[in-house]
Amino acid sequence: MLITLIILLILFIITGVISGNFLFNLALNPKSSKSIFLNRTIDEDEIILREKNTDWINKNAEEVCIFNKKIKLCGYEIKNKKESNIWVIGAHGYTETACSMAGVAKQFLNYGYNVLLPDLRAHGKSGGKYIGMGWLDRMDLIEWINYLINKYGHIKIILYGISMGAATVMMASGENLPSNVRVVIEDCGYTSVWEEFADKLKTIFHIPQFPAMYNANFITKIRAGFSLKKASCIKQLKKCKIPTLFIHGDKDKFVPFYMLDKLYGVANCPKEKLVIKNAGHTDAQAVEPQKYWHTVRKFIKRYV
Repeated sequence: MLITLIILLILFIITGVISGNFLFNLALNPKSSKSIFLNRTIDEDEIILREKNTDWINKNAEEVCIFNKKIKLCGYEIKNKKESNIWVIGAHGYTETACSMAGVAKQFLNYGYNVLLPDLRAHGKSGGKYIGMGWLDRMDLIEWINYLINKYGHIKIILYGISMGAATVMMASGENLPSNVRVVIEDCGYTSVWEEFADKLKTIFHIPQFPAMYNANFITKIRAGFSLKKASCIKQLKKCKIPTLFIHGDKDKFVPFYMLDKLYGVANCPKEKLVIKNAGHTDAQAVEPQKYWHTVRKFIKRYV
């Protein structure tokens, strides 16, 4: 009987490790396919747009690199033709790169601001073995903030992020940031990595949180060095004092719309909420561009 129990325990542990590694690699290993999460194919028009964005970045931006500890981080610096002491740091989404933020960069350049677009770790040209889901990236973002301040002195900084980039700026906002950071703008960010992954397990795989999430969390702690539970925008926003604009499309299924009210409700800072009707994930700009950018600029002018 005892031997049987020991064998069953060993099998349970082995199964947990295997399943945890599978989910970890699926979500956080940049070398694995993410098509099952994104639930879409890239058509020819999107390929052409990506090529145009990359070409525009290459023609208009200066590639810059810094280090956070031993990890090399790369990005693109675009100075406005008009003199400005305002900088926007734009953080891209899951599996995207800095080049995907070209349209955002153009908009802020039109406002007269300078723009820095980093490749988040394990994306684009930046190093890093695993995807940080905003939690590891928040410390990289602080390095970029310090880079701009050290290079340009008395500047004002706006943090802007989409999806995982939105989680990055929210998670960073709970840290002790320099007073140069005046505004945070998040577009369709999630409440926490745990809740986002749990939602994907339920909607895509029809698997409950226990034991899958706990197995994945155990493996993530060992391989990536962070806890999926600790990686929380909710916890960070409770410490945030920086004015924050929250944006979400009410048809978002990838980062569920209900997360917006949870984030907004706990934010302990001057705040505003913008809901774009009939917009899916990351589609808010495209669905109502005038309302979107009017609200963004008005919010910035209030605090910068």
